[in-house]
Amino acid sequence: MNGYSQYKEKSIYSMSGPELLLLLFDEAIRRLTRAEHALQDKNYKDFDDCVTRVTKIVRYLTDILDMSQPIAWDLKRIYDYLVFDLSRVRAGRERQESEIGRIRHILSELREGFDGASRKVSDTHVVRGKEIRG
Repeated sequence: MNGYSQYKEKSIYSMSGPELLLLLFDEAIRRLTRAEHALQDKNYKDFDDCVTRVTKIVRYLTDILDMSQPIAWDLKRIYDYLVFDLSRVRAGRERQESEIGRIRHILSELREGFDGASRKVSDTHVVRGKEIRG
């Protein structure tokens, strides 16, 4: 393993849960953009690879949901819909090309929501009792 790969692996292992979640969304969004370009270039092998990877990411996001949280059921439905829509895009290619942008938009909105929520949680802190010195 070269130095860059080791650095990249160590940086991923040192990330917090919210950072890793955002990284997954970023990778899915990046892959959808790449799939769109591959489709325009008629590079179907790269297109299929990108859509497959995005599907795996969305399935992983479904798998890591904490179903004891009320919002998890809504997220699961959204993720299930995205997996369904990705399968339609993959099967339809040019006929479903316009769907790629919509899927990317949904993932971007989810990413922004998680980013905002993680910032709000990390900004919250416990105020301890003040001590008067004099």
